[in-house]
Amino acid sequence: MKNTSRIKYRSAAALFGLMILGVTAFKPSQEKSGKRSLSDTMLFDEIVKQDSLFFNAYNQCDLETQAKMIADNVEFYHDQGGLSTSKKEILEMTKKNICGKVTRELVSGTVEVYPIKDYGAVEIGQHRFHNNQEPEGTPSHASKFIVMWQQVGSEWQMTRVISLH
Repeated sequence: MKNTSRIKYRSAAALFGLMILGVTAFKPSQEKSGKRSLSDTMLFDEIVKQDSLFFNAYNQCDLETQAKMIADNVEFYHDQGGLSTSKKEILEMTKKNICGKVTRELVSGTVEVYPIKDYGAVEIGQHRFHNNQEPEGTPSHASKFIVMWQQVGSEWQMTRVISLH
């Protein structure tokens, strides 16, 4: 009988130990739990605002606003289309292939923003592109993106963009 009690005690102790280990192993880090300094929160809000301004212009075919928000020395890396370094060409291709045909939607809760000292910020997230020429409700898969934002005075410009599908 003594051995049975000892086995039950050891089993319970082992189970308790595994539960504690599990809780600490899967505890989110400060970064992932959403704790940020005030300056990080302000930067996050600003970059999300800039993203919204740019992609509202993108969805509305407002090429003038897009042109202001794209740096002259832009580098746009597209996993399927390759590298584009001409701001003029990017805007022309947007007018030809995107305007009235494609709408971009940011996937809620996926955006991460990190400061880049003496430069600006990097934004990482997921978005969906909807082909407006397909029937409404056609599925669109989320894809990843990375944007380098440079702050010049009070203005923000996209300098590097990576689009992965």
